[in-house]
Parts: sequence; C-alpha cells; structure tokens
Amino acid sequence: MEKTYQPKEIEARWQAYWRDHQTFKVVEDPIGPKFYCLEMFPYPSGRIHMGHVRVYAIGDVIARFKRMRGYQVLHPMGWDAFGLPAENAAIQKKVHPAVWTAQNIGYMRSQLQKMGLSYDWDREVTTCRPEYYRWNQWFFLKMYERGLAYRKMASVNWCPSCATVLANEQVIEGHCWRCDSVVIQKNLEQWFFRITAYAEELLSESDRLTGWPQRVLVMQKNWIGKSRGVEIAFPVADRSEKLSIFTTRPDTLFGVTFMSIAAEHPLLPALIAGRPEEAAVRAFIEKVKGQDKTVRTALNQEKEGVFTGAHAVHPLTGERIPIWVANFVLMDYGTGIVMAVPAHDQRDFEFARKYHLPIRIVIQNPSGTLAEPLTAAYTEEAGTLVNSGPFSGLPPLEAQSAIARSVEEKGLGREKIHYRLRDWGVSRQRYWGTPIPMLYCERCGVVPVPESDLPVALPEDVPFTGKGGSPLSESPSFLNTICPKCGGPARRETDTMDTFVDSSWYFLRYTSPHETSGPIHPKGAAHWMPVDQYIGGIEHAVLHLLYARFFTKVIRDLGLIKVGEPFAHLLTQGMVIKDGAKMSKSKGNIVDPDQLIETFGADTSRLFSLFAAPPEKDLEWSDEGVQGAFRFLQRVWRMVQEFAASGRALREQIDLSEASPRVKQIRRMTHRTIKRVTEDIEKGFQFNTAIAALMEFYNALSRDPSAAPPSQEEEQKHRAAYTEALDHLVLLLSPFAPHLSESLWEVLGHSPSILDVSWPSYDPAWTEEEVVEVVVQVNGKVRSKFPAPANADEETLKERAVSDPKTQPWIEGRPIKKVIVVKGKLVNIVV
Repeated sequence: MEKTYQPKEIEARWQAYWRDHQTFKVVEDPIGPKFYCLEMFPYPSGRIHMGHVRVYAIGDVIARFKRMRGYQVLHPMGWDAFGLPAENAAIQKKVHPAVWTAQNIGYMRSQLQKMGLSYDWDREVTTCRPEYYRWNQWFFLKMYERGLAYRKMASVNWCPSCATVLANEQVIEGHCWRCDSVVIQKNLEQWFFRITAYAEELLSESDRLTGWPQRVLVMQKNWIGKSRGVEIAFPVADRSEKLSIFTTRPDTLFGVTFMSIAAEHPLLPALIAGRPEEAAVRAFIEKVKGQDKTVRTALNQEKEGVFTGAHAVHPLTGERIPIWVANFVLMDYGTGIVMAVPAHDQRDFEFARKYHLPIRIVIQNPSGTLAEPLTAAYTEEAGTLVNSGPFSGLPPLEAQSAIARSVEEKGLGREKIHYRLRDWGVSRQRYWGTPIPMLYCERCGVVPVPESDLPVALPEDVPFTGKGGSPLSESPSFLNTICPKCGGPARRETDTMDTFVDSSWYFLRYTSPHETSGPIHPKGAAHWMPVDQYIGGIEHAVLHLLYARFFTKVIRDLGLIKVGEPFAHLLTQGMVIKDGAKMSKSKGNIVDPDQLIETFGADTSRLFSLFAAPPEKDLEWSDEGVQGAFRFLQRVWRMVQEFAASGRALREQIDLSEASPRVKQIRRMTHRTIKRVTEDIEKGFQFNTAIAALMEFYNALSRDPSAAPPSQEEEQKHRAAYTEALDHLVLLLSPFAPHLSESLWEVLGHSPSILDVSWPSYDPAWTEEEVVEVVVQVNGKVRSKFPAPANADEETLKERAVSDPKTQPWIEGRPIKKVIVVKGKLVNIVV
C-alpha cells in the first residue's frame, strides 16, 4: 500500500501511459455521436500562465466527461504562432523569429503535457509553418477572385510603437490592443477583406447562437451597428456638388441649422478652395487627422470645428445652411457628413452653443414645455412636430415615415440601411506573418500569385532593425520576382496579413490537419463541424470571434463546408486575479504554473482552478485554497489505499433494498452524488459545485462508523455498498484529477484506462430519502413536525397531521375548512 500521495511520480507515470497507448488519439467514426471541444489556442510567448491553466482545465473536464458519456471527442491543441513579440525578440535578442517561436512551442507543449490534458497531439497545428499559412494565401486568392479582397488608399489606425496598422477592432479606447500605445491616423495603401458583404448575415445569424453568452452577442450586434434611415442630398450653394447625408431621424429634418463634415472627406478640398477660410480649415484638418477615431468621438471630448465658408441648401425649405468641419464627424460611419440638428442632438447642441449657431426646436415634448433658449437637447421620440411645414402636428415616429416618403417621391433621397461595421484592413507592416500573395508589375498592374506557386514563403535574409515599415522590403531575394502574366520584372507585396487571419479558420484545420490537397478535407469537416463547445476570453468578442464567423461563411460559400457558424456553444471564462488585480509581471502578482505543479502536482492545480469559482466568473487566487485542494486529494488517496489494502472490496450483485439504514445511506449518498456531479457538469459547467459534492461525499464516507455490522450478510452488504461508493468517487473525480484517479482506479482492482469506463448513471429511486420530515402548519404558521415515509400518500399525511398532539391545541373546537398537502414536505391545515 502506498500511503503517501506523491503526485510527481504518479503524474509522470500516467502521462507516459497515455502517450505510449495513444489514449487521446481520435479517428472519425460514422457510428455514434461526436463532440468537438476546443479552447482558443495560445500565442507561444514562452511559458503558460495561470489563465492558461484555468481555461485548459475547463476544456479538459468537458472533453473527458463527454468521452466517458460515449462521445467521440475531438480535443486538439495548436499554436497561434505568428505575431509581433517574435519579431521584437529578433530585434532585441538577435534570435530569428522562427527559432524563438519553435523554442517557445517546445517548452509550452511540455507544460501542457504535464497538466495531463487529453489533447490529440497528432492533430497539432502551428500557424507559422508554410504548410499552414499557404492556405491563408489560398483563401486570400479565392477572396480576391470574388471581390472580397481588395486594395485601396485609406486612413488607417497606426500604432507608432508596433510600427504597423491596426484593424478598427484592435483599437481599444484609442489605444493599441497589444501594447496600449496611443493610436494615430495615417493614410496608406492597404489590403482589405470585405466583411461588410456579410454584415446582414453576421447580424441575423447571431440570433440563432443560443449557446453563446448574451453579452458577447450584444457586443457583436453593437459593433455591426445596423441602422435604418434615409439618405438625403443637400446641394452645395452656388456649386454643382451635392452633400449626401444619412440620418435615422428624418423627423428632425426641418431643425437642421448647419452641416458638419469630416476632416477627411474627399469633397472638402474642393469646397474650401480659394475661400478666405481655406488656411484655417487646412490647419484644422492637420490638427485632427492624426487623432484616434475613438478619442474624437468620445462623448466627453471637446467639440471643435471651423467654418468652411461654404453653404448647403436645405432640400425642402431652400434655406442656406453653413457647412462646418467638426472633429467628431468621421468618414467611418454614414457618409462622413452630418445634418446638424442642435435642438435634438446633444453633440450638435454643444457644438452650436460653442460657436453661436442657431438652435431650432422642431419636436415639442408631450407636456408642451420645451422653449428656447434650451439648456440641453431634447432627444426623445415622444411629442409632436413643430416648425416643420406640412408635417407639423405629427408624432415623431409617424413623421419619420411621412418625411422619408416625401423626400423619396421628390427624388431628394431614399431609405437606406447603414452598418457601423467597416471592412477588415488586413495589411501589416511586419515580417512575422503570412506574406500577402500579390505582385506588382509595371505592365500588368496588380497580379495574384498563381496557386501553383504557393506558399509564398518568408525569406531568411531579412534584417530586423525595428525602424518601421515592412522588413520584407529589405529582402531583394523576396522582393524581386517575375510577373506570371507577361514574364517581365515584378515586385512582391511586402505587407503581411493580420495574424487574426490565422485564427479565423484554425478550428477547421484540426479536422484534417495533414491534408495536402486543400485547406480542409470536406469529409473531416463534415464529421466534426461545428465546434460543439468553444472556450476562451470575452476580450475576443469583436475580434477573433467575429472574424471566425466571417471566415466560416466565406469558406462555406467556397463549397468546402456546409456549416455557416463555427461554434455552437461558447463559454467565456473569467480572469485569474491575485491581490485584486489580473495577474501580470508589471504588478508583480504572477503565480508560476511550473512551480505550482512541482510543489503540489497538476491534479491539485487543476482542481483548485476549477473549484475556486464558477468558470464564467473571475477567480481570486488563494494559496490556502491550493493547499486545501491538495489536502483533499491526499485524503482521498489515503482512504482508497487503506480500503484496498483491507481486502474488503466486494463487487457482487447484492440486493440492498432490505439492508440496514447504514448501508442504504451509503448507497443513497452514492447515487445522489452521481446525480449532482452529472447535472452540475451538464447544466452550465458548474465545476465548483460538482467538486463540492465530491468533497461532501468523501466526508460522509470517511464518517462511516468502523464498527463491524451485526451479521455476515449485513457485512457483505456493507462491503458491496462501500466498494460501489469508492469506485464512483474515483470515477466522478477523474475528469478533475485524472492522474490520481487513474492510479486509484488501478488500486481498486480495475484495468486502465479510467477514460475507457462509461460515466456512471444513477438510480432515481436511490436519490430519494426513505424517511422525510413533514412540517405541519395551521393557517400558515408552523405548529409541529413529524417523520414520515417518503412515499406516504396524502390521506396518511393528513391523518397524521390532524392527530398530532402538538397540532391539537390549535385546531380543537374549530371547523377545518381544508387541508393542503405538499407531498413529502408540508401539511397546512386551514381552520
């Protein structure tokens, strides 16, 4: 008997067993249900952190549980291996990104294996390898053929620190999502993916994602930002141009007192040319053009502008309206020009009051108390139109339809739908990413690389200086090539793709990771997709998760898959925090998983991370909690070892229906625990309460009296019940603490692996109490309690309650109107 729990030796043994027996290898089987469980793959930064431990432990419990429930489980792992840190390492440490990345992957893989995670490592995917990124390039070419990839000059988000472009989704409150530097605007020729072509489908299909957290769906819907409104043309006074505006409030059209135009609007230079105001406007444009968009549009940002000297003509009244440049108007939404209605828009109100522009009320509130001068804009849609010509007197919602119809009938505009979502800028001025497979020929223009020439591989002769711009432009062997159309000289595109492209389809590659004839084998994808359970942080709600949905729809339309949504269910786990803050090197509150596993073992690390909080909540680190988890495993180890050494195990089929209350209680605890743990895992992944149930089960078993039963027959029944209890304690614990469970399963006399054993089922009859406590009320007030058989009928309970000596004083001499019985719980006598 091994009395001492030695996790280091136990875990090394079973990890070797799983590896040698290929326990986690999965092959498609058309018979039987499948389950695809996936955690978001990590960037190979060098070492895993406690956030990794938590999310991968969550996924592993689900995968092991489903496998024991009879599912074929696909549970793969890989590496989101392109990215800026590798390039920075090349600059700072003079180590090539490929070497740095490979070293990190090797170490992190060993860390994950030491956690005992049930990954099929034969399906490992590494995105920086040419055999993977060649298919990024293939998708790019297919999207280019279909008009979904295109190039244009655009004002882009530029991170000075990372020296690269950022997609809109990668700018968080004006700062770079990776390094937190302030983002500026810059005009560059860029490649884009036309994600807006799928805006409506991305929006409408989100309603079918019933397995996703509502918070994530709301974030995506807000990011897509669908608006119904009217596009109206305002002629420029004394000019042929027209200013097109989009408004969701046509009911306020008669309240327009000025126009606001974005500093980046292409019409602006022509509007100001030769006017006295030209110099001031150009100075203002220079001032705001480098400012981040989110800063410019923030509600608390100072509203600034300058008059252009030009006027527009109101399409319905003919009134001349001044045109102003305003810092809060962007080209990214609508048309880049806003009809300003200061009486009914707070931003316009603040601007008008600052620059002494007219404010005209056109919607009177229901109480009729709105009067000039206003102290704030009235923005409600309740009330009545005033000062609005033939539409005065209409309620705002009715006026919206009437004015929109009038504008359209007069040929001045049309109803339209706008989206906040903008196309995905994928060009990055970095080395360590997928080269964009396009060429530039002076004779032929932009030419796609032939598919037969893929992959366009990253060159080795690149100097890493950190001076900005694409390092690929410094490699003559990469840059200079031959045009496949005319045979003349050509140069390659030197930008690489946004690394979010890599993670937009990796989950599909896992279904056929060794396929060479295409990115995905249709048979493998048809079998495994969609991912049944996806797990990762909510910070990816409008980055990775939206891009992955977009890519899935594109790949479906290419005919490679049939599903349009990649993830059926999504779990967004909380952060691991210590001392009230997210763990980080800068805060000095890091816990090293290596040290934790060295000291306490992987099973303790897993158990604590799963027990300390529900998966969707933040987990507050506790050294005492870790020690508590370790002590629990020690006690389970000792209990099972001692029982096995006693030779009392008995697995004969014995009828326990006539056993003693002590034996029945053991059987009842066993089946109740099976029920609780099963339901807690299946219904919301409440691992913390499932583990609590196992701890309660252990405590109850450890309190079972040691005195021998009164007869040999009763002794046999007790041995059978206790053996069944320990077998199930170990089985139920196995998804959470797999190494210890494998060892104890063997100690109990079973053959490995415990993963090949079916998850236990419970007998409902054994989850109920034989005797329950029934409460007696008289007119709703508790007057007595008595024990009764759990299956006692209503008449029996009524008679017992009415005749109870403690009840008699409260009902004696008073007629009973009715008796309400809640079976097994309550009798209420109404007198």
